[in-house]
Amino acid sequence: MAGDRATLNVSERADFGSRTSRRLRRSGLVPGIVYGGGSEPRAFQVPEREARAVLVGGGALIDLRFDGSTPTPVVVKEQQRDPVRGRLIHLDLLEVKLDQVIQADVPIELLGADEAPGVTEGGVLEHVTHQITIEALPTAIPESIPADASGMTIGDTLQLSAVAAPEGVEFALGEGVDPDEVTIATLSPPRVEEEPEPEVEEEAELVGEEGEVPEGEEAPTEEEGAPEGEAAGGDGESGQGE
Repeated sequence: MAGDRATLNVSERADFGSRTSRRLRRSGLVPGIVYGGGSEPRAFQVPEREARAVLVGGGALIDLRFDGSTPTPVVVKEQQRDPVRGRLIHLDLLEVKLDQVIQADVPIELLGADEAPGVTEGGVLEHVTHQITIEALPTAIPESIPADASGMTIGDTLQLSAVAAPEGVEFALGEGVDPDEVTIATLSPPRVEEEPEPEVEEEAELVGEEGEVPEGEEAPTEEEGAPEGEAAGGDGESGQGE
């Protein structure tokens, strides 16, 4: 019922361009466009705070109202956010008819992950597929698809085939794609941090530092150490007279 849906009140937007969009954002407004309905797309602007509140708590189907006019049911087509601050910077909506099936991307929510035996044993749970495309009437689009990970052990893989679609919802996987081929989550063994290898002392070189005798050799005597042709302790000249 329309009364059960959140309503997003927006204003018509006539100015376009990146400069105008930046000015709107500095004023706390978010630019957006609504498509569908058999007419040309309509541009709007909405306070960022109000848009955020509706997107967080309003469900998949919301009512869009232009300047107090009759509300129109829409779903979110795309929402762009600032990569650093996470603020909403642009919003694309799609007008829908409540009696026609549509496709929508819905997030997958892992349930019971903290209680999974493999996680309690130190395993690493990786959420591989975060959203899935579904087909359903606009009124049947869920906020998320629950996937039970509470029974996973180390080495397990949770496939889409183990996830039940809510009533009135079908997974739209594309031609030739089997639910067994879509991995939702994996549980891997604990990561083992490799300890740094101890530093290996460099082997002593064959010739050591000055004054060091290599192993296996004897120290030279005084005479052996004298240069050839010179007498040990001599003046370097022969004892012959003149």
